[in-house]
Amino acid sequence: MNMNTIVGRDDLLLITFDTLRFDVAQDAWQRGEIPNLAKRLPESGWQRRHSPGNFTFAAHAAFFAGFLPTPAMPGRHLRRFALRFPGAETINTDTCCLDADNLVAGLAERGYRTICIGGVGFFNKLSPLGKILPALFQESHWSPELGVTDPESTANQVRLAVSLLDSLGAGQRIFLFINISALHQPNHFYLDGAICDSLESHRAALRYVDRELPALFAALERRGAGFGILCSDHGTAYGEDGYFGHRLAHSVVWDVPYAEILWEKRS
Repeated sequence: MNMNTIVGRDDLLLITFDTLRFDVAQDAWQRGEIPNLAKRLPESGWQRRHSPGNFTFAAHAAFFAGFLPTPAMPGRHLRRFALRFPGAETINTDTCCLDADNLVAGLAERGYRTICIGGVGFFNKLSPLGKILPALFQESHWSPELGVTDPESTANQVRLAVSLLDSLGAGQRIFLFINISALHQPNHFYLDGAICDSLESHRAALRYVDRELPALFAALERRGAGFGILCSDHGTAYGEDGYFGHRLAHSVVWDVPYAEILWEKRS
């Protein structure tokens, strides 16, 4: 896939399913629990990759520098996007190399309208730290209804995204970034009767997210062709080897699901 033929021609999408574990995502796919995402995934389901960061800010800072999750296998893995700098060894003629200090600004220079729909606290713009990542975008959105405490956060995020997409002219290329917050703690309210978070409620949150995504994909397809990346920024521990949470070095944190999707224009 030559990204240089896609960038400038098609819309671009990056969805980060914040805190989604690879093992949960892949097992949910195998059991048929995420039918809407399954329509977009390859025949083997999610690809297991290693995140460049073990918590949200670190991972997204790397993503916006062109370092997306790396395939979890030995080898020299070339990148889809990169920022031009001397000595780069993981790019080739298929890599979209941008002359900017971050991926978002580089795409804006190529004519993209860059839009951020935030989710977890690092996108809430309520503090200087919470403003850093949203400030990369020409347009950024956050409200409590999009954050981790609202059980309908994904529905609210998708509704906002659809409204924004439908308001833009078909000739305006867009780079849409959405940080899905529902999988992050607290997620117990997605599992009937649960009063605390668990691996089971994490999985239930993924089923909820899957139910809300069709309207987003339909809106993207109404606009035209596009390329998207669906991935997690990091996983989280629920007691494995005594660990809880993330910002720690355990495989359930470093291993993340990843997929690339293409779509065509539909009437």
